[in-house]
Amino acid sequence: MNEFPVTVRRNIWLRGLLMILMGIAYQLAGTLLFFVALIQFVLAVANGTPNARLSAFGRNLGRYQGQIASFVSFATEAPPFPFADWPASD
Repeated sequence: MNEFPVTVRRNIWLRGLLMILMGIAYQLAGTLLFFVALIQFVLAVANGTPNARLSAFGRNLGRYQGQIASFVSFATEAPPFPFADWPASD
């Protein structure tokens, strides 16, 4: 039977812990994104145009959620923010 070395087993448990924490961060980011969208809608109705800074923040928040999804699904080994830089704007 193929046995993983002890270091790999320890790393998988650390990754599991990070995956749980990133799952919580994903849910918080989703809630924050909902409120950003709500505020953006109110501002667009009131001013006739959306807020540029909120648009950029919402776009970056969506990218952050994408990075989390890639990490927890094992599509990438790089953990997202706060272990890496915040996703940059275009």
